[in-house]
Amino acid sequence: MSFSPAGTTAGPDRRDEDALRDRVARELDRTRRRTRHLTDAVDDEDLRRQHSPLMSPLVWDLAHVGSQEELWLVRDVGGRDPLRPDIDDLYDAFRHGRADRPALPLLSPTEARRYVASVRTKALDVLADVPLEGRRLVTGAFAFGMIVQHEQQHDETMLATHQLRRGGPVLTAPPVPAPAGPPGPSEVLVPAGTFTMGTSVETWALDNERPAHPVHVPAFHIDTKAVTNARFAEFIDDGGYDRPELWSGEGWALRTGSDLRAPLFWRRDTDGRWWRRVFGRWEPVVPEEPVVHVSFHEAEAFATWCGRRLPTEAEWEKAARFDPRSGETRRYPWGDEAPTERHANLGQRHLRPAPAGAFPTGTSPLGVHQLLGDVWEWTSTTFRGYPGFAAFPYREYSEVFFGEEYRVLRGGSFGTDHTVARATFRNWDYPRRRQIFAGFRCARDARREEVG
Repeated sequence: MSFSPAGTTAGPDRRDEDALRDRVARELDRTRRRTRHLTDAVDDEDLRRQHSPLMSPLVWDLAHVGSQEELWLVRDVGGRDPLRPDIDDLYDAFRHGRADRPALPLLSPTEARRYVASVRTKALDVLADVPLEGRRLVTGAFAFGMIVQHEQQHDETMLATHQLRRGGPVLTAPPVPAPAGPPGPSEVLVPAGTFTMGTSVETWALDNERPAHPVHVPAFHIDTKAVTNARFAEFIDDGGYDRPELWSGEGWALRTGSDLRAPLFWRRDTDGRWWRRVFGRWEPVVPEEPVVHVSFHEAEAFATWCGRRLPTEAEWEKAARFDPRSGETRRYPWGDEAPTERHANLGQRHLRPAPAGAFPTGTSPLGVHQLLGDVWEWTSTTFRGYPGFAAFPYREYSEVFFGEEYRVLRGGSFGTDHTVARATFRNWDYPRRRQIFAGFRCARDARREEVG
C-alpha cells in the first residue's frame, strides 16, 4: 500500500515519510498474519480454553492486541472516537490476572476477529493521515512501532501457549539448519573496558532500553554457545537436582516445592533416554540443541555445578555488541544490518532452537554464536532502569516491574520477531518461570594472568 496521494510528486521529506508509512503498514500486516496463523490453527473451543493458569486463553490475547491498538493508535494518536469502550476493562492486563481471565465475559472468537479487523481499518486510516512528527509519540512512527512490537510479543506468548496445550500438533515449520562447520573454542575472553550500553538513537526502542550510557566491564570469559541439552543432561545425571549446595535458598525451595527433576516438557523412558514434547509431538531430546524451558534457578544451579556463573546483563550486551578491533559498539553482533534469516533463528521460522554454528553470519567479532534468537538467555541482573531512565509513554510498560522480583533475559528466542530482537532489547520475568523459551550460557571471571 502507498500513502502518497495519486498524481502528486513528493519532495525528499515527503518521500521519506511515505516510505516510513509503507514500512509501518507492511509491519502491521505481517504481524497480523502471524496472529491469525496462531489463532486460526485451533478451533473456537480451543481458543477459549485456558491451557495453563500461567497463560491467558488465546482469544483473550487476540482481543487484547486489538484493544491496545485501539487505545494507542485510534484514540490517542488519531483522536478518533472509541470503537468498544465497554471492553477496555476486560482487556486491561493490570486489572485481571491470567488465571482469572477465563471467567470474564470475553468476546467470542468471532467477535474478537471482527473487532481486531475493525480496529486495524481505523488504525490504517490514522497512519495515512497523521503527521509523523511534532510529538514524541508519533515521531519516527514510534506509537505504530510500539504496537507492532506489542502484538509480536503477544504472538510469542501465544506460541508458548501452543507449547503448553494438550492435543495433537497444529503448527509446522521446516527443520533448523545444520551447523556450518566444526565447533570453535568453548569460550572467549571479552577484554576489560568501557562500551556503550543501551540506546538513544533506535527509533522504536522502548523506554527501558534508554538512554545510552557508558559502562565499564572488567575482563571476563563467556561461552561461545548456549548450554546444550547434552550438557544439561550431564548435570541431571550427576545429581544436579538433588544437591542443595548447588542451589540458592530460593532456588532450592522451588526445586523441592515443585519437584523439579528436569527441564519442563522432558521425560525419561525406561531405557534412560530423554524425550521432549514439542508443540504436540514427543521426540528424542536433540543433544546439540540449546536447552530450553529452564528457570533462572536451574540455570544458576547448573552454572555453579560447572564452576561458572551466569553473565550479568552488561556482560551479555558487551559480548553481543562490542567490537574490540574497532572499539565501536554495534547495533547487532554481526554489525548494523537488521536481522535476516541468515543472521539468526527468529520469527517462528523453525519452532525450535538451532545448534551452535547454524547461523555463522550472525557470529560476533569475538566468535560468540547466536546471541540473538534460539533461546532467551537468563542473566544474573535484576530488572531496573538505566541511569537517566524516564518512563514513556506509560509507567506500566517497564517501571512498575523494576525491583528484585525479576531477572533480565536477553537475546530473543526462535519465537521472537526481528522487530523485537534488538541487541539492546530487555526482557524480564520471574526467576521461577519455565514456560517461556528460555535457556542460558555461562560466564566466568578472567584471571589476572589471562588478561596480561
